[in-house]
Amino acid sequence: MNEYKDYLGLGIAGNFALHLAQAGELEDFKEIITADEAAPKGIFPFYLPCNKTTQQQRPRDMLYNFPLSSNSLQLPKESVNVQAEPEVALICELSYENDLLVHIAPQSFAAYNDASIRVQGAQKISDKKNWGENSKGLSLENIPIDAFEEGGNMNNYSICSFLRRNEVLHAYGENVELQGYSYFYEKLTKWILQQINTQEDFGPLEDLKAYIKACNNPKKLLISIGATRYTTYGESTYLQSGDEVLVAVYNHNRYTLEDIENILQTKEYMQPALSILAQKVL
Repeated sequence: MNEYKDYLGLGIAGNFALHLAQAGELEDFKEIITADEAAPKGIFPFYLPCNKTTQQQRPRDMLYNFPLSSNSLQLPKESVNVQAEPEVALICELSYENDLLVHIAPQSFAAYNDASIRVQGAQKISDKKNWGENSKGLSLENIPIDAFEEGGNMNNYSICSFLRRNEVLHAYGENVELQGYSYFYEKLTKWILQQINTQEDFGPLEDLKAYIKACNNPKKLLISIGATRYTTYGESTYLQSGDEVLVAVYNHNRYTLEDIENILQTKEYMQPALSILAQKVL
């Protein structure tokens, strides 16, 4: 995971229909007006790849903690509810002109867990996202993107997730194709570019430009593109020590959902056209 310490860490809120309602977070975004009904609500930071400076707009110390792990998830010390958020992460290269972001180039994708604290009244989305080391999950298996556009290899991929509790697998997130994201491909990268350059410190959102400038315009980005919908079990189940969170991004032309469940049962994760995140909850 150390290679990602130089990456800007961002996440997208509300890019999959019904997830925010399931997570109890619609109220947080009631004042946010989007370009269309299906548009994501905004972007939040979860990791800033630089040292904290006195010039930072807000003293948000937790954003400087490197939170990524490929195998463990540390619950907060406080007694709070935490849910896994199964997602796809894009690993991207960034280009700037005159301190403005001008180009985003997705290079690869991987299974990701945007684990989140469930608490009402948080001032910012990011307050619920990074509570220290091992509070986020990223698979070590990145899948190269041949072209981030319709007809590219991501057309062939789906995402599913499970919770292993007491050695029993429970479907945690729905099994859905990646094209089920509200914004995807060029529509998504154009929106991310616009949002980063224009998003203001308002409501649950933050001024991303200020953070990026303070970090000297990072050239690399890891961005989670939105949590998928929960199953009934996932919506009502919080994480406990001893659980194992499993997120699989797989080529649905090569594997069936039953194939993926068998792979998760046997723990033979190293397979082609497959990115699996397996995080033991501590």
